Amino acid sequence: MSNGSGNERMDFLKRVAGENVIGVPSRFKKYGYRKPSRRHKSGRQVIADESKRISLLLQEEGNGEKRVPKVTYFNVNAPPSTRPTKKYCDITGLVGRYRSPVNNLRYHNAEIYQLVVKPMAPGVDQEYLKLRGDHFVLK
Repeated sequence: MSNGSGNERMDFLKRVAGENVIGVPSRFKKYGYRKPSRRHKSGRQVIADESKRISLLLQEEGNGEKRVPKVTYFNVNAPPSTRPTKKYCDITGLVGRYRSPVNNLRYHNAEIYQLVVKPMAPGVDQEYLKLRGDHFVLK
């Protein structure tokens, strides 16, 4: 390759690059736009938020003598969770998405319902509910 063809190639590339420049800013993007970053809370912030929530609970009770220890990583004394409780299948222990309308047993899928829950003898369902603590006693 000779020195002359290298210069021709560079001239060509400069000319093409000059033609590709758009003089008008795009109306779809703002100049200097950056995607906002997600903000995660540190452990200290989570503990501080829980402490505030506990103090608000105590203020609502109006009992000034009752003291709740400060929430840290080393103690387990904390109010109940605000998240909903998880529901598991009474037969398999997997996630129980469905509930039987007849006996209120939770089950994982239709196969478990057809093979176990539907043909279940009376009284057996109460034993499963007793394990969960959801049984009822007739007086």
